[in-house]
Parts: sequence; C-alpha cells; structure tokens
Amino acid sequence: MTWFFIALASSLMSAFAAITQKKALFNRSPLEFSFLLAVVNLVFSIPFFLAVDYVTINTSNLSILFIKSIIGVAAFLCVMTALKNLQISNALPLLALTPGFVAISAFFLLGESLKATEVIGLLSLIAGTYILESKNLKEILFPLNVFIKSKYHRYILAALFLFTASSIMDKLLLSKMNLSPISLTAFQHLFFAILFSAIFLLFNKNKGEVIINFKKQDLGWIVLISLLTIGYRYTQVVSISLASVALTLAVKRTSVLWATIIGGKIFNDSNLPKKMIAVLFILLGAILILRD
Repeated sequence: MTWFFIALASSLMSAFAAITQKKALFNRSPLEFSFLLAVVNLVFSIPFFLAVDYVTINTSNLSILFIKSIIGVAAFLCVMTALKNLQISNALPLLALTPGFVAISAFFLLGESLKATEVIGLLSLIAGTYILESKNLKEILFPLNVFIKSKYHRYILAALFLFTASSIMDKLLLSKMNLSPISLTAFQHLFFAILFSAIFLLFNKNKGEVIINFKKQDLGWIVLISLLTIGYRYTQVVSISLASVALTLAVKRTSVLWATIIGGKIFNDSNLPKKMIAVLFILLGAILILRD
C-alpha cells in the first residue's frame, strides 16, 4: 500500500498547486506564468541531476521523454488557460474524466469490451459532468452546448487527451526504458524549461516587461507553486513505478475534490454544494473504470 500513500500525497500537493496557480494567474497570462514557473522548477530540480544514474540515460529514452515533455507542455498550457478563465470548481473536476476517454477510445479503436463496472463508471462520469455544467433540469442539452460553445472548456478537453498520452508514456519510460523517477523528473523539468522558454520568446510580445516587472511577491508565489509542482510530479511517477497507471491516476484524481472544496471556498465560486456532488459522481466513475 506504499504506492497509495505516495499517490495520495501527490493528490494533495496537486490540489494546493492548482489553488495557488489560480491565485498567481490573476496578474499573469498563462504563457508568462508557465514560463516563469518552468525556469524556477528547473532551478529546484538541480539536486535531482546530482542523483541521476547516467548509465541508464540514452538517446532512446531521452527522445521519448522529450516527446512526452512536448505533450506535457501543451497540456499544462491548456489547463492554465482554462484555470485563468473558468472558476476552479468548474475547470478541475473535468480533468477527472480522463479514464472515461481512455475506456471509450479503447472500445472504438482497439475493440476492447467494456465490463459492467466500466459502463456504470461511464454513466457516473456523464451524470457528474451534467450536474457540474447544467443550469437546470429543463435544459437537458446545456452541458453539451458548454463544450461546443465555450473555448475554455475545449482547452480542458484537449488537456484530457494530452494527459492520457503523457501518463501512458510515464509508464513506458519507467518500466520499459529503465528511467528512474529521479531521472524522469530531472530531465522532464529541463525539457519543460527549454520548451516554455522557446515558446515564450517566440510568441510573447512583452517579454522584456515580464522580466522587468517580476516582483518579490511574484517570486514568493512562483517558488511555492514550484515546490508543490515538483512534489506532485515526482510522487506521481514514483507511485506509477510501484503500481499501475490506472491505480495511481484513480487516487491522484481525488485532487479535484480537495481543490473544488478548498479552492471554491477561497475564490467564492458559485453553486459550490452542487459542484461538490458532481465531483463525487465523477470520482466514483473514474474509480470504477480504473479498477484492476
């Protein structure tokens, strides 16, 4: 059960990271924030490089990790964009829909059958999503229209697919390509810093002002978020190395419950009791689908 407590620690750190990210995004664009965080993350990742077993590092696993990092960068930007523009109790619970996307994709693309518990899990995910996004019972199609018309909800949908691919690649790197959790964490943050810096320099028109206007209070929030981010990423890959991706994600996704309850209170989100009920339905569905 060691993996469970490590995954739970990852869940709690992820929840508090999301809450502090929402706070930091009040005064920063998603790209500015992601760039600054990536640089600070790399600084705090330096001790990991001292513990890397470089004998296990090769072109193959670094290439796969670089591709995974590109996917991770895209997913992170999607989530930060949605988090800045949506209430935290609306944005984060939708990320727990990942298992449903995996199950449906496997059914249609790979011909994998769905067990009774998985079907119930999918229905629970659908019910939770409906409760989360619905205005009232009369507007049955409102949740569907939200995903069609709201561009920020579409960012969440994109992140769902990207995080699914990223998690599968984590398991490949850890179990098949001999990367340790320490090596994965170290080089991933190096690649994140390189990629976010390149994107920031290419697409941010106010790059000089962003650096100049970097205040002490900004540094405090970025440092806190960085420590939480490195913590939840490292504990997630450690848990994946000890158990299955499915089990780890099932526990990790409880972060949406903590973030919805605590973050919703802090930021005075609307209809919080209804959203908490929706989160419970979504988490139940995720757990049923991810059962081994």
